[in-house]
Amino acid sequence: MTYRDSLQSRLTQTGEAAQHWLVEWWRLIQLGAMILVLTLSPSSYSRESRLVLARHIYVNTAPILLWFTVLSALITVVLTRIVMVTALSYGLSQYGLQVVIRVLVLELIPLTAALFVALRCTIPDGAELTVMQSSGELDEMRARGIDPVRREVLPRVVAGMFSGITLATLSSVVALVVAYVAVFGFTLSGVAGYTRLFGQVFSPAVTLIFVLKTLLFCLAVSLIPMASALYGMRGASLRTSAEMRGLVRMFAVVLLIEVSSLVGNYY
Repeated sequence: MTYRDSLQSRLTQTGEAAQHWLVEWWRLIQLGAMILVLTLSPSSYSRESRLVLARHIYVNTAPILLWFTVLSALITVVLTRIVMVTALSYGLSQYGLQVVIRVLVLELIPLTAALFVALRCTIPDGAELTVMQSSGELDEMRARGIDPVRREVLPRVVAGMFSGITLATLSSVVALVVAYVAVFGFTLSGVAGYTRLFGQVFSPAVTLIFVLKTLLFCLAVSLIPMASALYGMRGASLRTSAEMRGLVRMFAVVLLIEVSSLVGNYY
């Protein structure tokens, strides 16, 4: 093979890989748009659909809610103690609690909640959907006139988002309360100062970024595993490769969202 033929072969492979990459992202965007339309459509909430959705929400949220909240409280106690002692040793105790709120509530809890939901709920749901796709069960639904996106994908995506938002919201509230108790104790003398500090940290712009980041985290970890399951190639090795690409894509999107939020908050 000449150098020209080798170069042409490499360019062809690169072009095919780029085309495949664009197709995968386009399918992901298309599925997200379909899920949004179905979520806002009243026809998606028939009696049977509501029961399926309620079951998925309960299974994805209830078993992990208590444990994640307790874990967040323990981490808050440890982190608050470390930061306050360090700040006091440098004469910066007035900034210690602000650092705790910024690092824990703004950054760690939304990211941890999203990854926890991904590992505990949405990735297993995606694997279950992959099995249904490989066994032909989804094709049988289409043959019977049942939309598998509405019946199987929508409840899993909505349940994943609900679980992530619930964990992030409840854990943030618990972390704020635990941080206050760890610093001021069981007294109301520090409520005024703590409220003022909270207002300084959560400005309107920071609050908007925090809400958007949490929503995008939950959407990414809920939608991408389902897209990988629906559009993954058949065959064991190929399916595994598709699932791995889906995981890499999910973590890349989460990282991009986190970096964007950091830029918005601190630059």
